Amino acid sequence: MESVLARRSVSITELKRSPSAVIDEAGSETVAVLNHNRPAAYLVPAAVYESMLVQLDAGLNADIQQGMHSGAGLPAEEVFAELELRYAETPVAASRGAKRGKA
Repeated sequence: MESVLARRSVSITELKRSPSAVIDEAGSETVAVLNHNRPAAYLVPAAVYESMLVQLDAGLNADIQQGMHSGAGLPAEEVFAELELRYAETPVAASRGAKRGKA
């Protein structure tokens, strides 16, 4: 059985019937929206969602800074050459494109 990560929960039917009432009753709490007694979504208050985005952004910025200071970088030419090799069209894919009139 899946964990419900909220103290409050409603069925999708209840939410469709009266979304404003569900939001009002929830106040500042998160509500699990259940479909066949399994979490299908979470209804998160706007302030909580905004806070989550700020925290994610701060974490991402910290990760970027850590990466920038983790050692020497690679020349762009090397990176692009490796990407080109890694994601080049396979001969099968290229021949399919040629059959459709593509080069």
